[in-house]
Amino acid sequence: MNVPDIIIAVDGYSSTGKSSFAKALSARLGLLYLDSGAMYRGVTLHAMEKGLVREDGSIDSEALRASLGGLELHFERSAGKSLLYSGARCIEEQIRTLEVSAHVSPVSAIPFVREWVDERLHSFAREGRVVMDGRDIGTTVFPDAQLKIFMTADEKVRAQRRFDELCAKGQAPVLEDVLENLRERDYIDSHREVSPLRQAADAFVLDNSAMSMEEELAWATGLIQGRFSLLEAPTC
Repeated sequence: MNVPDIIIAVDGYSSTGKSSFAKALSARLGLLYLDSGAMYRGVTLHAMEKGLVREDGSIDSEALRASLGGLELHFERSAGKSLLYSGARCIEEQIRTLEVSAHVSPVSAIPFVREWVDERLHSFAREGRVVMDGRDIGTTVFPDAQLKIFMTADEKVRAQRRFDELCAKGQAPVLEDVLENLRERDYIDSHREVSPLRQAADAFVLDNSAMSMEEELAWATGLIQGRFSLLEAPTC
């Protein structure tokens, strides 16, 4: 399928599989994948390693602001995957831990953090032909994206997915803790003052509670074919 130079924005709740879906869709369409959530996780990991996350979970925002000047986050492709680096160090595994997940929403709600990340995302996507996922891509980062998809799923399904993901990485999570963390993140993301999580008015909703990845990709491919008139003419 010959896809035009478009930006596809994928937003939605945590643990709906946004990143996996966006990665698979970008590979199928031959577009560049950018993981905005990874960027916020990278900043969160940076704050934790610098001791800027206090014991009560609050953030030393002024110290964080001062430290961002020395933070260099970028993506590198390896074996068909897009991995996040901090300078020369790959931090992909570190940013996916439950500890980082517990602090990423407060960090990502800080206005200057969002501005810092948005500036870098825009530079990464300057040439277009991008699939990007997050929580405010279609509403704030790329409000003029040619296609917007908003992903959702039942919260218990999402918690089980996150639980299975953590177990597969050798961690020992408690399902109830994972569900509570998910609910807290949903609330914070939906009620933050700057760029809250919400469905863009022109977004197409994808509820994947009972869908396989192949079914999700088939849905998206059909949507793109119809929206951009890419349907093949019938042969006689």
